[in-house]
Amino acid sequence: MSVFAMVSVADAQKKTAGAIQFETTIDPAAMAAASGMQIPDQMKARMPSSSKSNFELLFNATNASYMPVEDIEDSNGAGGGGGGIGRMMMRFGGGGGNREYYYSFADQKLTEVFDLNDTTYYMPSKLSLSTSGPIGSFRMGGGNADTAKAKPVVPPKIEVLKTDATKKIIGFDCKEVIVKSTRSVKILDMDKDVTEETHIWYTNDLGFNFSPNPKMWTEGTVLAIEGRGSSTIAKSIEYRGVSAKDVTPPKKAKLITEEEYKIKMDNMMKRFRQNRPGGGVQRIVVPGN
Repeated sequence: MSVFAMVSVADAQKKTAGAIQFETTIDPAAMAAASGMQIPDQMKARMPSSSKSNFELLFNATNASYMPVEDIEDSNGAGGGGGGIGRMMMRFGGGGGNREYYYSFADQKLTEVFDLNDTTYYMPSKLSLSTSGPIGSFRMGGGNADTAKAKPVVPPKIEVLKTDATKKIIGFDCKEVIVKSTRSVKILDMDKDVTEETHIWYTNDLGFNFSPNPKMWTEGTVLAIEGRGSSTIAKSIEYRGVSAKDVTPPKKAKLITEEEYKIKMDNMMKRFRQNRPGGGVQRIVVPGN
């Protein structure tokens, strides 16, 4: 009986820590069509084809981290034969870039970590449902920011619909939430309402709150977000030990508030416009705002 009890305790601990692999697929042409844009065939032919990228969620009983990963060649591959595939965490620099996310379950805190101008920052955030709509908030890090807006943009009408649909994702029973975003766009000089739908699949069986896009969350652990031309889906789960270091924000990061971040982005945009030949204005999408 004592041996059985020890095995049961070990199994219970094992189930509270592990790694979930996610895959994101982006089809620019399909996303543009979903937003109501009329794209000529010649332009479609020049647009980049769909692309895929990988992310990993590490979790233990108290914390979690979510970040991009990249397959790399491992000269010390399995079996000593070389050529194996290893996984390396990647933080991308630049004006926002793909971000790392750190979750603290006890106080429901979310921390975003990113590089900007050769400095690593951390910014307090939270899980929420973006009011900018599915397409505007689908990428990792939330919506896009156009700090060169000539006039205020009317936010879309957001509807949230819980359905009775269920689906198995990596062995978990998931429930569906549909987020409908309706906005007015001008097509061929005519005003038209365009409605986009994003399907969020979540489970409460993992016991913590998470979403691969913190701006597309309603409850539970989100294992899939599906929109027209874009999707992020959990592909596998492995239960294993996860160290506290892997799910804790880096100590070298410098605190930045959302307001301070927006000011930095505005200043970067102003410098870009001033240095651009001809003084024209080019729209820049900054992920993660």
